[in-house]
Amino acid sequence: MKYEIKEVDEDFYSQHCKVLGLKIFEENTQLFSLNEALSDKEKDIRSSLRANLGKPINIYFAVLLEGKCIGWSWGFQKSGIEFYMCNSAILPEYRRSGLYTRLLNAMLEKVQEFGFQEISSRHLTTNNAVIIPKLKVGFVITQLEVSDLFGAVVHLTYHFNKTRKKVLDYRVGQIKPDSEIKRHLNLK
Repeated sequence: MKYEIKEVDEDFYSQHCKVLGLKIFEENTQLFSLNEALSDKEKDIRSSLRANLGKPINIYFAVLLEGKCIGWSWGFQKSGIEFYMCNSAILPEYRRSGLYTRLLNAMLEKVQEFGFQEISSRHLTTNNAVIIPKLKVGFVITQLEVSDLFGAVVHLTYHFNKTRKKVLDYRVGQIKPDSEIKRHLNLK
């Protein structure tokens, strides 16, 4: 089978990928719909606050098999340095074939082209199908969270800058400070 990983626009994503996501994730009984919990006034305020952010960069990828969407990845700009990889999935019958890793690498390449310093993501702590491939390509665990929306969540971050990766390894006690780290952190 020939799979294609293709950057797509928001319309394609909404019509073909987002719809599949709603079906896949409806099985997860732990998810909490923030939108359903908000009053109309709170929804209006939320829309107004989003409008204040301007037009952040959004990136959409689809995994296609004979033109049919069988997977996707979507993310958006959170700040001047951070890109948030918000939602990705491969339909269950196509998993464990390396497609997610190919999709992940396409996203990493595209985000780096824009010049972001880091990519962040959040996952249920038991979502090994996503966590393990991300760890293998260089993401690191940067935070644990208990979220009312999702439950127990792990934050992963990928730094493009090698010095930042090295400083993070030092911060968690994995390496001793070398001359570069000492210089950047003003250590003696």
